[in-house]
Amino acid sequence: MNGRRPNILWLVTTQWRAQACGYAGNADVRTPALDALASRALVFDDAVTPHPFGPFARAAMLTGVESPKNGVRDYFDPLPESSRTVAHDLNERGYSTAFFGKWHLARRDPSAPLVGELHARVIVPPESHGGFSFWEGFESGFLLNDPWLHGTRLPEPSQFPGYQSDVLCARAGQWCSEQGGGPWFCVVSLEPPHPPYAANPNGAGDPDAVSLAPNVPLGGAVERQARSELAGYYGHIAATDHAIGALLEKLDLTTTAVLVTSVHGDMHGSHGRFRKGWPYEESIRVPLLVSVPGSPAERSRVAVSLTNLREWTVSLADAGRLPQITADAARISMPSVVRLPHQCDRLWCGVRSKARKLVLNEDGSPWLFFHLDRDPFELTNLADSRDVQGEIAEWVRRLAVAEL
Repeated sequence: MNGRRPNILWLVTTQWRAQACGYAGNADVRTPALDALASRALVFDDAVTPHPFGPFARAAMLTGVESPKNGVRDYFDPLPESSRTVAHDLNERGYSTAFFGKWHLARRDPSAPLVGELHARVIVPPESHGGFSFWEGFESGFLLNDPWLHGTRLPEPSQFPGYQSDVLCARAGQWCSEQGGGPWFCVVSLEPPHPPYAANPNGAGDPDAVSLAPNVPLGGAVERQARSELAGYYGHIAATDHAIGALLEKLDLTTTAVLVTSVHGDMHGSHGRFRKGWPYEESIRVPLLVSVPGSPAERSRVAVSLTNLREWTVSLADAGRLPQITADAARISMPSVVRLPHQCDRLWCGVRSKARKLVLNEDGSPWLFFHLDRDPFELTNLADSRDVQGEIAEWVRRLAVAEL
């Protein structure tokens, strides 16, 4: 790059689980853009979200600090205006910084509807923009078509026709093209493939053609719902992959580092569960691709989390490369119970490595323990097995003293 500092792009989706990518071996889903990026990127096959629920994960990703230490304990807690984020770091390094899309970290009325135009048009004031010098987006609302946007150039919410991923990627691409020779940092935050699953431009798909994991109960209501939802989910993924590909085609990838991930996954019937908040693989594992100019493609199984992204981005701005990554395990947790349908019913904390996962209840008792190297679909919970109590005790000790 001739000594030039790289531009840096984050592409952050919502509810896109790691298993739902072509490069990960899923034959049901079409992700040619991500597959092409994966062929030249560092692919973290064991990446996790620190918290499998939107606001907690977004706060941790932007600040590098886990919830609730970052100030977000409850689903409706805003990110404190005093919080330092990755945007502050990059501003101080002379980068132009921009955020496009779903914020989900502003102050919200718990009694107001979560879905619909009213939520989508909630104004996020400039002091709540997390330090980004340019901001254009929406609080939430789950309007995956014809989104409402407001911000730096849009003092009042304005509706834009089209699929949300297409609209946001196009507007972000335009901003990037306007930055001239100076380095820029841009976050594009997309709601898809979040529900409603039927709201994708590719149609509902064929539920009977969907392949199900071995941990999805068959022959009843769970199977029917999983097939129906996955058919639409994969349609969202294909449409969003297309939008991402169109944005990447506009950029000079010899001067731009690209990070693609998701804030959490989706159960889709695994273990009889749906949505997120659960500590199972389908909920906590997320795609994470990092393409750095001049760096070779690689598949990595080191333990990484969305909390690493702030440090990595600073390292890219300062040195043009990622820092050394050596962790063998990552912390995972849900800091509170979100009282919404299908979500996890308890607080929990835990730790995941490529071979093991331990999850503790709020009182510290083991809830789940899996040998992931032998049981990747988590079919056998060993938490009560006498044969592994010593192993569990060592993971509990490491978790308590943060030896991860």
